[in-house]
Amino acid sequence: MTDPIHDVLRRVFGHSSFLGQQEEIIEHTVAGGDSLVLMPTGGGKSLCFQIPAIVRPGIGIVVSPLIALMRDQVQALRQTGVRAAFLNSSLSMREAARVEAMTAADELDLLYVAPERLLAGRTLELLNRSRIALFAIDEAHCVSQWGHDFRPEYLQLSALSRLFPQVPRIALTATADEPTRREIIARLGLHDAPLFVSGFDRPNIRYTVVAKDNARAQLKRFLGDRHRDRAGIVYCLSRKRVDDTAEWLRKAGFRALPYHAGLGKAARQRHQDRFLREDGLVMVATIAFGMGIDKPDVRFVAHLDLPRSIEAYYQETGRAGRDGLAADAWMVYGLQEVVTLRQMVEGSGAGMERKRLEVRKLDAMLGYCELATCRRRTLLAYFGETLEEPCGNCDNCLAPVDLWDATVASQKALSCAYRTGQRFGVAYLIDVLRGSATPRIRRFGHDRLPTFGVGADLDPWQWRSVFRQLVARGLLNVEMERYGSLRLTAASWEVLRGETEVHMRRDLRARPARSKPAKKSAPPPLDHPGDAVLWEALRKRRTELARAQGVPPYVILHDSTLREIVARRPRTTEDLGAVAGIGETRLRRYGHDLLTVIAAQSPPAEPDEDAK
Repeated sequence: MTDPIHDVLRRVFGHSSFLGQQEEIIEHTVAGGDSLVLMPTGGGKSLCFQIPAIVRPGIGIVVSPLIALMRDQVQALRQTGVRAAFLNSSLSMREAARVEAMTAADELDLLYVAPERLLAGRTLELLNRSRIALFAIDEAHCVSQWGHDFRPEYLQLSALSRLFPQVPRIALTATADEPTRREIIARLGLHDAPLFVSGFDRPNIRYTVVAKDNARAQLKRFLGDRHRDRAGIVYCLSRKRVDDTAEWLRKAGFRALPYHAGLGKAARQRHQDRFLREDGLVMVATIAFGMGIDKPDVRFVAHLDLPRSIEAYYQETGRAGRDGLAADAWMVYGLQEVVTLRQMVEGSGAGMERKRLEVRKLDAMLGYCELATCRRRTLLAYFGETLEEPCGNCDNCLAPVDLWDATVASQKALSCAYRTGQRFGVAYLIDVLRGSATPRIRRFGHDRLPTFGVGADLDPWQWRSVFRQLVARGLLNVEMERYGSLRLTAASWEVLRGETEVHMRRDLRARPARSKPAKKSAPPPLDHPGDAVLWEALRKRRTELARAQGVPPYVILHDSTLREIVARRPRTTEDLGAVAGIGETRLRRYGHDLLTVIAAQSPPAEPDEDAK
């Protein structure tokens, strides 16, 4: 007898085996068990509820926070032959009524619903008339007030266990530290449910952090030729910075679009649709963009400002390389955005406990930036995971950091902050240390301090690095009441008394890269003769098919599937069906097109010697 779980995996989704804990999670859910699943972006979370929803009697209800996410997942499922639909505010009354009728008639495998709509009276009445296979709560970290993306409407989901006690619930997220996990469990009533943690490592992503020094020029060097004509996301802290950066990128020859809450709803939707459907677009955005974006071929995520927390950073960088191919997570940061973010925390209406938590998270993010050791090890350790060896795929592993004895420089910086009354910011303190007798410095009499001019041996760039690392180590605090002034901590005095040495990473200013002619397109996935031609021909046909259906190209086939087709060059329907990601429905719909393209770009088969 055929195992229904593996049958659906192969027949519907076109895969021959499961990844990691997928099979264990799916079997547990099919058997009717609740669970909390932590799995990295691109690790296959969706299959953990999609397959049980197909195998179990009834319809799987998926709680999803974003209309775009629902639409993308439903489009992708329909490509595989799965009966899927969504119910949200984008539907007309007639369309919604049709989906409701299909739900009541047991004609759907999966139904995606927004949390605020799920427990509305009309929807509850519909669900009570329907046979429910399971509830899947996607992006479950949204239920936690201590997480990085709290959504109040998720709190009502606690009622599911009471209203539907016999229906299994599976909560899934890619990002949750220990406090967030505890709150998810408490809010959703999953106390007796097993926790499946599949690991947070994304080995295909290269992590790079550089000190900010003309962020635009640094971004242009990073993008260079390597990421020209490739899809990517650039995150900025403010709406104005988003608009300005998108305009600057367009003038620099990149196809870039802005995205932030200040744009009209129609403009945001139009830009998001273009990003999903077109190749090689760069989306410049605030954190309003990203959650639920299922585009697998995002080749880079760049931050021009510091994220609020390591959870937010992990979530945002995780949008790169969902297809498992090489991708970059690149960031520039400076002390100014630390000041800005702390001002935002202090100015919020949150309680003191929440504010203290936000500051601790920001401090952890700052400490990550100033690491001199493997970044991936520290990133994984934050989520309770151990990496035994350095990763070999972050900036610190690839180019080991040069450390220098900064004890004396630290003593000068700390002494200067103290002697000026602990009420000035970095720029002012650097002027004092370097002996710049500005009118302001003379007015306060700080040109007569013992620390005036003692730091002339370091340039302003080096001093900014010193102050930034002192803040990261907790040897200086940024005071919001005094607009970013620096104040000593208890640990500062050990340095001033010479009881503690301070070694810092030596930040070198990047040299402008030599300009090179831009490559016309992304390099082919393989190196054999003719692969580039077949690769481009397959991508072209995929785009044509996608446009005809009004869906993103990756919904038709992922790049990783095209890559395998190029490597195998299948010549028969049976051979093509063995390619990962091509199930029965895709084979029926696109098999002839793909084989025609392959035949047109492949040399004829060698004659069989035995047949001569």
